[in-house]
Amino acid sequence: MEIILKQDIKNLGEKDDIVTVKPGYGRNYLIPQGFGTLATSSAKKVLAENLKQAQFKQDKIKNDALAIAARLEGVKLTVGAKAGESGKIFGAVNTIQVADALKKEGFDVDRRRITFETEPKFVGEYVANLNLHKEVKVQVPFEVVAE
Repeated sequence: MEIILKQDIKNLGEKDDIVTVKPGYGRNYLIPQGFGTLATSSAKKVLAENLKQAQFKQDKIKNDALAIAARLEGVKLTVGAKAGESGKIFGAVNTIQVADALKKEGFDVDRRRITFETEPKFVGEYVANLNLHKEVKVQVPFEVVAE
């Protein structure tokens, strides 16, 4: 019996996989629990179309991320923070401040996609890692200056 999985099932398959299982397992467990549907010819055609559309959307998202990454090459940001005489910042520079600096430069990047290699706690130069897509990662240098 062929089943189209609706979610990942350990030791069986991942979402949208077509797997062959024993009829009792499919009829009595997978289908009633909502883990899968019967793999009829029409269901297979619908699945193929859905996968094709999902792939198209993922390609568009990746191409947009690559375009942003290309525009980010050579960009250097400046983030202002209150600091003492020794150069230690009161608090720390966070991802919100870097996202705001990127927005001023014309890049709309979600702050949750920004990470730091080292926490910026002193005046100086640092690197922010931008995870624009699971396959597209960019490093943007930024400088923390005292206000």
